[in-house]
Amino acid sequence: MAVPRVLVLMGSGETSPTMTKTHRELIARSGTSSAVLLDTPAGFQENVGIVSTKAVEYFKESVNLNVSVASVRRSENERTDPLRFAQALAAIAAADWVFAGPGSPTFAVRQWLATSIPAMLAAKLTGGGAVIMASAAACTAGRRCVPVYEIYKCGAEPYWLDGIDLLASIGLPGVTVIPHFDNTEGTNHDTRFCYLGESRLLALEALLGADETIVGIDEHTALVLDLDSSLATVTGNGAVTIRKNGTIRVHRTGTSLAITTLFADGGDSVTDAAAPSSAPSSAPSPAPSSAQSSARSLGSAASAESATVEADSASADPLATEVEAARVAFEAAVQSRDAAGATESALKLDAALAEWGRDQTSTPERFAALQGGATLRQTMIVRLGSFATSGLADPRETKAALVDLVLTLRASARAEKRWGDSDTIRDGLAAAGVEVRDTANGVEWLLT
Repeated sequence: MAVPRVLVLMGSGETSPTMTKTHRELIARSGTSSAVLLDTPAGFQENVGIVSTKAVEYFKESVNLNVSVASVRRSENERTDPLRFAQALAAIAAADWVFAGPGSPTFAVRQWLATSIPAMLAAKLTGGGAVIMASAAACTAGRRCVPVYEIYKCGAEPYWLDGIDLLASIGLPGVTVIPHFDNTEGTNHDTRFCYLGESRLLALEALLGADETIVGIDEHTALVLDLDSSLATVTGNGAVTIRKNGTIRVHRTGTSLAITTLFADGGDSVTDAAAPSSAPSSAPSPAPSSAQSSARSLGSAASAESATVEADSASADPLATEVEAARVAFEAAVQSRDAAGATESALKLDAALAEWGRDQTSTPERFAALQGGATLRQTMIVRLGSFATSGLADPRETKAALVDLVLTLRASARAEKRWGDSDTIRDGLAAAGVEVRDTANGVEWLLT
């Protein structure tokens, strides 16, 4: 049976719950028998082994896929450690599923272009196999590559690097991929477009040829290019944006269309007809002044569309949303005295923290969500422990039958004018936390 040919480009969240469904569907379709993780993008990091191990654990536990690591941390390993290097290349050649993810785009593209790896990945896409490029790796997949850290962290003037151009091998020349397209980490400054901000994106676009295209992929979003069916599908939480010659086309999650249509030239800025309605207008806009600059450079319609996509994506960290949902569900269960529901909420929170803990994303928002979730989990455990001692059921309901029986005995004493016995019963109930009130409508009682 022929191995399906699929290229998946992910904006971020490649080892998070938001991408689990995409991974599972791809694996179910392709019948993956040999899967490898290429560790080059993080090869310069001291913790590269930990990064790879966490990713392998994610695929095993969340996706049910056994993944081995094809370690090509530096191109010079071909000379300094030829056996290990050859073993890694052999693993890549034999695999029908290859994944590369977070790290440095500049480092990854510099290492890969000095090896045969780009040609090997291209061979997967022409001969059969799935290639998944996420975050930093996705940056390298096209004609050009954004040197993110050099521009954003080191202050370099905007410039392009050569990418490994996998897209050209599938008939899409001149296409450049920018992940993290809707990033909002800057809060008080524009970090959209993979931390570039709008002004630097425009500067980079000015360096492109007329036939070149930018594909922007939002965080926790994937563009799945099925080369056998020639279909492009957007999955996850956000959108895929196609920018070319002043035209912006936005395709949100759930969109499926021909690959040629996705990359076709267009006249006006549009939103895909299948897209859901945009987020509320109250969503924050990190750089309104830059939007005015975009209107001058790309036209007011294009700028408005860019702002719409930004509003759609400027949302809370997905884990923070799950933590809040667990808190609300737990409190609702306690209020309704539903012990099973409260326990279920705590277990769901624990599972969410475990899943998101395997994600490679590291942001202040994610750190805060993990810390807040851990604190909430501890609080839930303590409260469940107290409920085990005191009981969660309504104490009035648990005591009603006994109190009613005692009050029946008191009524008999009163009817027989045994006032001393009646007072003794009332005082005994009071000592047990039950207040008895004789009213014109009869006897009432409440817990004190």
